Amino acid sequence: MPQVTVQTRSGGEAGSVELDDAWFGIEPNVPVMHQVVTAQLAARRSGTQSTKTRAEVAGGGAKPWRQKGTGRARQGSIRAPHWRGGGVALGPKPRSYAQRTPKKMIRLALRSALSDRAADGRVVVVSSWDFDAPKTKDASASLAALGIEGRALVVLARDDEVAWKSFRNLPQVHLLESDQLNTYDVLVSDWVVFTSATLPGGASEEAARQATPAEQPQALATLPRPAGTLDVEWEDLMTSDLPKRSKPTGDRTAPTDPTDRVKSVTDKEDPKFAAARARADREAALRARREAPSSPDDEARRTDEAEATAGEAPARRTRQSRNRGFSFNDTDREDER
Repeated sequence: MPQVTVQTRSGGEAGSVELDDAWFGIEPNVPVMHQVVTAQLAARRSGTQSTKTRAEVAGGGAKPWRQKGTGRARQGSIRAPHWRGGGVALGPKPRSYAQRTPKKMIRLALRSALSDRAADGRVVVVSSWDFDAPKTKDASASLAALGIEGRALVVLARDDEVAWKSFRNLPQVHLLESDQLNTYDVLVSDWVVFTSATLPGGASEEAARQATPAEQPQALATLPRPAGTLDVEWEDLMTSDLPKRSKPTGDRTAPTDPTDRVKSVTDKEDPKFAAARARADREAALRARREAPSSPDDEARRTDEAEATAGEAPARRTRQSRNRGFSFNDTDREDER
C-alpha cells in the first residue's frame, strides 16, 4: 500500500496513513477515463439550440406567382429553405447529449484517476481544517504551508462549514463533498487534498468493512440519532434483533363470521368503512331477531296477520276483474248493464 504523511493545516506532521490499493494503487485505465470524462462533459451540455423549419417560419402561405407563363422557375412558398428568410433544412433541435455509462466504468475511472495522482505524489492528507472562523487568508496560508501550488481539489465533509466558507473564495481551489468525487475534477486538478474523515478507503471505512457480524450492531449503535425519530432509545433500536417472520398457524378452511373481517378493518377508524360497518351491524341484528325463539303472543299475531291477508285476497281479485270489464258471477254482469 502507498503510504503518505498526515499533515496539519500549518504544514506539520501528524502521523502517517496507508492509502487503499483499491483506490490509489491500481494501473490507470486511460481509455475508460477518456470515455467517462467524455460522457461527463456531454451531460453538461444544455442542448437548447433550435432552428425553425419552413413550417414554423411566419409567412409564405400564398404561392409567390403562378405556376406557368411567367418565365420564372416554379415556386410554392417564399419560406422554402433556399429563400432568404426561409426555414432551415435539417437544422439543430433541442436534445439531450447525456450518455449512459455503466457504474463499474465510472468507479474504475475514478480509481484510475486517483491512482495516477497518488503515483505522482499529488495526494495530500490533512488531519483536519481546524479554522477558528471563516477566513480566506487562513485558507490561502494553509495551502502555501502544505506546498500546494496550482489548481487544487479540496474534498471536505458536509458539516465542515467553516472550511467551506474559508476556501470558497479562492479561484484556484475547487471544493467537493466526499460523495461527489468524480473523474473529471480529479484529472483537471494538480493536487487532491483529503482530510482523515474524507479519505476513500480510510481507517474508518476499512474498520467498518472488516467488522464481524457480532460487532456491526455495536458500530450501528454509535451512529447519531436521526432527526424525527420516536421517543425510543436509539441504541436499543439499533442493537435489537429484528423479529423473524413466522409461518401462519391455524385452520384456514374454518368458517368465519363475515362481520369479523369488516370489524377488523373498521377498527382502524377509517371513515371509508363506516357504511360497511353499519350495514354489517344491521344484518347481524336482523339475523339475531330472525333466529330468536318466538313467544305465544308473537305466534297469535302472526296467525291474525295471515288470516287478514287471506280474507283480502278474493275481494281484491273481484275488484281487479271489474276494472278489466268482466266478473265471475251473473249479478256483477247485470249490475254492469
